[in-house]
Amino acid sequence: MIEAQNLQKRFGTTLAVEDVSFTARDGCVTALLGPNG
Repeated sequence: MIEAQNLQKRFGTTLAVEDVSFTARDGCVTALLGPNG
């Protein structure tokens, strides 16, 4: 299992993502997709 909690991403001073958490379970395919694919 992979677990990520409270992630954030900035581009310079611009906050793009804040407080994102997810869990990827063993034996499952997990994908994170956005508008740009």
